[in-house]
Amino acid sequence: MNEKIKIIAGVAIFAVIFTCPLWINMGKAKEAPVPVLAEKAKAAKACILPKDEMRAKHMKILDGWRNSVVRDGQRIHMVKDADGKEKEYEMSLSNTCLGCHTNKAEFCDKCHSYASVNPYCWDCHVDPNAKKEASL
Repeated sequence: MNEKIKIIAGVAIFAVIFTCPLWINMGKAKEAPVPVLAEKAKAAKACILPKDEMRAKHMKILDGWRNSVVRDGQRIHMVKDADGKEKEYEMSLSNTCLGCHTNKAEFCDKCHSYASVNPYCWDCHVDPNAKKEASL
């Protein structure tokens, strides 16, 4: 009987210590403010998809583009616009996306920092503004 009490006490102490960080932070957790982008995309009148859809799916789109270009040699992405007309876009982070979203720090880095993600896009792609700054 004496060992049963020790076991129960040990499990209770373990449970309290293990869940202590959850109890301490219970009322303190605040959501970080969603980043506000200072400037809008420059060249295009509209993105390849509506803004909300691009925010939710841009990584899947870019990953799909990478696979299509690298593995299949397909470089054109066709999208139907609101009028039902098909419009073609080059599958290119550097030429299509960064053609309008010219400031990587403003469009990419702010949101990726907010979401705590470190994408591998820049392992291969070069930030066009970095080339300009390096040459100055």
